[in-house]
Amino acid sequence: MAESPAPSPAPLDRVNERLKIFILPNLMTGGNLFCGFLALTKIVEADASAANFNETILHALGFILLACIFDILDGRLARWGGQESAFGREFDSLADLISFGAAPAFLVHRIVLHDVFSKYQELGWLVASIYLICGALRLARFNCLAARGVTGDSDFLGFPIPAAAGLVASLTLFLMWLEEREFPRGHWRYILPVILLFLSVMMISEVRYPSFKKLDLRARRPFIKLVIALLFLGVILVLRERILPVVLPLIFTAYLVYGFVRPHLPRRVRHEIEDLGEETEELEPPEGEGLSG
Repeated sequence: MAESPAPSPAPLDRVNERLKIFILPNLMTGGNLFCGFLALTKIVEADASAANFNETILHALGFILLACIFDILDGRLARWGGQESAFGREFDSLADLISFGAAPAFLVHRIVLHDVFSKYQELGWLVASIYLICGALRLARFNCLAARGVTGDSDFLGFPIPAAAGLVASLTLFLMWLEEREFPRGHWRYILPVILLFLSVMMISEVRYPSFKKLDLRARRPFIKLVIALLFLGVILVLRERILPVVLPLIFTAYLVYGFVRPHLPRRVRHEIEDLGEETEELEPPEGEGLSG
């Protein structure tokens, strides 16, 4: 029996008709990618023997953290405007791989692994590349599950790669603040490769984290919560140079640890922490359903 011919591909003009590209969310994703590129250029320029080494690395850290903000904005704007699309998801993953995969891996290699494995550079490349590969695997898993419709609105499966990059960047910021001018030769920086490898495992793990996708910032909140939030933002803005190096790593570390303690918390406590609103009744995803982020 003769085989039936394979279906011919759709004309390019018809494909373009079905391709949804929304300007504002993808503009934020472009900002994410641009910050990742700038972070890489600053890391390349960093020279441990130069007087401006710390300043250059600080600029790179700032661009990575700014990319995290752009990443939050693109998803939030897409959901608020009902403008989520397959194109936006793919573009976001490509940007994430640069800003939150390549940039943190290259950062740790530049300021730590390059010196640790000075005689065996291949080992330093291997340690840094493990993080990058695990980040790519995570993003590929996310895209595959999203294409099959197996995604969750309330949970991430594994530690999100933007949070992993934020933890690496904020922890580096804290160590630089702790050691000030001695950071290029300090011993505390050697903790960064260990953190990098641990986060590599966490990104491809099955530990679930709240995505906060259903957190509605436009919804009404109790007055006391509004006051606390305003006071917190005010203190951060006024004392940012002294507080941010400590607060940022604490926030990302708390999120990392929360994934381990979350299953053991009462549902009401989880609801209060994640503040998902009345529309989320089922905090436990269906058994066997893969979630990603």
